[in-house]
Amino acid sequence: MTKRLSAGLIVLLALSIVCGVALGPVGIAFPDVLRFLGAAFSGGVIDASEAGAYRIVWDIRLPRVLLAAVVGAGLSVVGVAVQAMVRNALADPYVLGISSGASVGATAVATTGLFATLGIYALSTAAFLSALAAMALVYLAARRGGLTPLRLVLTGTAMAYGFSAIAMLLVFRAPRGEAARAAMFWLLGSLGGVTWASLPIAAVVVLGGITYLRLQAKNLNAMSMGDETAMTLGVDIAHLRKVLFVVTAAMTGVLVAVSGAIGFVGLMLPHLVRLLVGADHRKVLAIAPLAGACFLIWVDVAARLLAAPEELPLGVITAALGVPCFVFLMRGRGYVFGGK
Repeated sequence: MTKRLSAGLIVLLALSIVCGVALGPVGIAFPDVLRFLGAAFSGGVIDASEAGAYRIVWDIRLPRVLLAAVVGAGLSVVGVAVQAMVRNALADPYVLGISSGASVGATAVATTGLFATLGIYALSTAAFLSALAAMALVYLAARRGGLTPLRLVLTGTAMAYGFSAIAMLLVFRAPRGEAARAAMFWLLGSLGGVTWASLPIAAVVVLGGITYLRLQAKNLNAMSMGDETAMTLGVDIAHLRKVLFVVTAAMTGVLVAVSGAIGFVGLMLPHLVRLLVGADHRKVLAIAPLAGACFLIWVDVAARLLAAPEELPLGVITAALGVPCFVFLMRGRGYVFGGK
């Protein structure tokens, strides 16, 4: 079943990418999208009258759609790993406080002009650096007595409140209303203004993270059953949790830096995937990135279309979808963390 589901999701992902490029405030016919993409990859020639449409497809929408796929895949996989690491069904990529830390740097750029010399890379650079600082603070605060699941969750949650307060203070003190609006829009998640330069680092980090986590699938299975059980199975639980913390925090920091804090993807998708394939992380980690990629592409399409010509923050749409979905899951009497 897992192989068939993976194959189906790969086909759906390819279709979603084409649809994501074609759909928008300026609609472009599907045959034209395929023709433009074929010309771009093969070095073909486009008529001068179609230069505007070609630029929309190649320079604006394709990198945005691909980054949506990368971010969706990354958040879904990180959600799976974090839920196993802290053994908490409500854990998501942001439970460790990394996204709130990143929001401080991003908000500082939007409201004060920090790192202005970096131009378009100022916001993502500041967000990533503040995410690294947040990761270091959470680790230093939680490591005393060991990185237990409870200490990680409590420390990350407490730090997140502190970082969020700093970000809100920066927004409140912003001298210009437009700067505050831009900061709030980023805090809710956005892929606006994405270029090809935003894609390589995020793609490499997510691919590397997925590869590592899939190699640790058996250990994640053991970890999700409890520390004592994992140790009896020969897992060095303390070392594994430290490495997982660094990997998931680094992935979260990179993803938040390029897209803002998009909620519910890392919380909801792991549970939906477990309902389909069960609790075995070898299966979950094969399906979750594909499902997350498809999901976020269509969320981004909705963000562009529902309020066109303006855009909605991605977090608004994921919350609107995630809340009723999660309530439905909780109403199912047979559902528990880890599957049916």
